[in-house]
Amino acid sequence: MSFTKLVEDEWEDQMVDRNEVLIALHEVNGLGWRRLEEIVKRDTDWAQAYQFSASDWMERGLEAELALWMTQQFTLDWIEERLERMARKRIRPVTIYDEEYPLLMKETVRPPWVLYTIGDMKLLSALSVAIVGTRIPTAYGRKVAAGLTEGLCDRGVTVVSGMARGIDGVCHEAALSCGGRTIAVLGTAIDIAYPPEHNSLYRRIAESGLIISEYPIGMKGHPGMFPQRNRIIAGISRGTVVVEADARSGSLITADAALEEDRDVFAVPGPITSPKSRGTLELLKQGAKMVTEVSDILEEYQAFLSYSGMTSEKISEVCELTDEEQRIYDMLQQGINHFDDLLLQTSWDFGLLHSVLLSLIMKKAAVQLPGSVYKII
Repeated sequence: MSFTKLVEDEWEDQMVDRNEVLIALHEVNGLGWRRLEEIVKRDTDWAQAYQFSASDWMERGLEAELALWMTQQFTLDWIEERLERMARKRIRPVTIYDEEYPLLMKETVRPPWVLYTIGDMKLLSALSVAIVGTRIPTAYGRKVAAGLTEGLCDRGVTVVSGMARGIDGVCHEAALSCGGRTIAVLGTAIDIAYPPEHNSLYRRIAESGLIISEYPIGMKGHPGMFPQRNRIIAGISRGTVVVEADARSGSLITADAALEEDRDVFAVPGPITSPKSRGTLELLKQGAKMVTEVSDILEEYQAFLSYSGMTSEKISEVCELTDEEQRIYDMLQQGINHFDDLLLQTSWDFGLLHSVLLSLIMKKAAVQLPGSVYKII
């Protein structure tokens, strides 16, 4: 059974309480992704979670000490205090059951149960491409990263990176400078700007872009959080571009994550004598698409770029899309294009989805292909 199907089956009738309970569970120190998965598989009556005894929690795999803590501290008052603290910092948690949760991320093998966000959440449904690279780039790498970022932003593509030193920071700065859109995926708690010298960049992205993390306020950092962050960079993006990377670069972890999820991987060639080119040249040997100009990336996404440079709101205005049509348009933009998949993701009845798709076709915003597949024009 697919993860998305599991989500739909387990939570079909739990619309009222499930997000609050899941956020609460996600905030508990000691409950990792696998344990939460086991709880999701086992339980459907989440309204009773606050009343579980220590033995109830132990039956769900918790050690005695954590189970006792849950009976004493896992209360509505506790989670309300957490939510209030997030609100004061303009942090909005998005669970895997929210409509705002990025569909591309939901399709991955291990999507975060909760994403903490600061900024423009509409970017979660935008056409996004990740650009990553070494923390100590050459002048060549900086120039290429900035140029590719500006070219993508000019066509309305959101640029995703990890706000690390080097190529990541160059891409975020270039996107902000040209008035483009950018998403920073953190490998730290959502309220921590890392590295410290990117504190100003953090604030600027929060104001005009989007910051996301799967780590809540107060999460103590450790080196293993950054590789986990890389799967999110790849997971919310249609493709990943590696500009410069040595043979052991963390950027290659992001590229591997993209490949595992059947996403596009691009690499920028560099001098064969440069250590900063070893990783990218190896990617090219393995079949990554070579990038020498921004059109090499854009040509892979022509189906998503019919309304060049337009925001989702502008597309809606030009085509006079209804709320239902806009939702399906955004899903098609992210690659959810088979009728059955759209039906599953929306939970609509057959007739409503069919009529919305027909309306999009009549408005020349989408076309139907053989096999009940749809795409935007």
